[in-house]
Amino acid sequence: MVICSKKTAVSEKDKLNGQGQVWVWTAIDPASKLIISYLVGDRTLEDCRCFLKNLASRLSCKPLFVSDALDHYANAILETYHTVETLTPTGKPGRPRKPRKVIDPEIDYAVVHKIRKDNRVIKVERKVVYGDPCRVEERLSRSVSQTINTAYVERSNGTLRQRDSHLHRKSMCFAKQKTFFTNRLAIVIANYNFVKPHFTLSNNPDRTTTPRTPAQVMGITNAPWSVLYLLARPVLYQ
Repeated sequence: MVICSKKTAVSEKDKLNGQGQVWVWTAIDPASKLIISYLVGDRTLEDCRCFLKNLASRLSCKPLFVSDALDHYANAILETYHTVETLTPTGKPGRPRKPRKVIDPEIDYAVVHKIRKDNRVIKVERKVVYGDPCRVEERLSRSVSQTINTAYVERSNGTLRQRDSHLHRKSMCFAKQKTFFTNRLAIVIANYNFVKPHFTLSNNPDRTTTPRTPAQVMGITNAPWSVLYLLARPVLYQ
């Protein structure tokens, strides 16, 4: 039986055998609550690049990106959405300057930096990394969120923890194999997007309710799916 080791006891050999801890990258649309993309991997720039590449392939527009203050996001967004600018030779001695990557002018990206002390948040800083601050404010005024925050993805993370015991903190319900954890998480996220109606999406202005899933709100489906209907489509998340 393969047992996951504690973080402090994980060796390189253990990692090759699929043991240790993993990082779950998720991206959510705050209006529809749809989890657009996810990746099970490590908290590295390489995995962040893979995650952003997959996310970009699923988008038909260039939305406002908001994340925490992890540096990998800014680097990965620049690599995903950029143009190469060739610098004009100066005519001076020495090596010519190399071409540089310039962020797409249509990209807006902001971060939320939470400053903690004694495991408590004492200050929250918000900053626009890429894009025009005025355009960011205008986009926020038309969105369900009126400020730069990560509340929606944090709430979806809480929902995933409720539905998958492998994501519980300080629990004995850890996954024995990464493959099993990844496959189970795929079913949980598919259930979240297609099967389970979302409470806030189901409320009507006349105080009645109509069950709606995130996939319905995005126009991907026209009704909530059953679990049996979902499991009959094994290639949905490949």
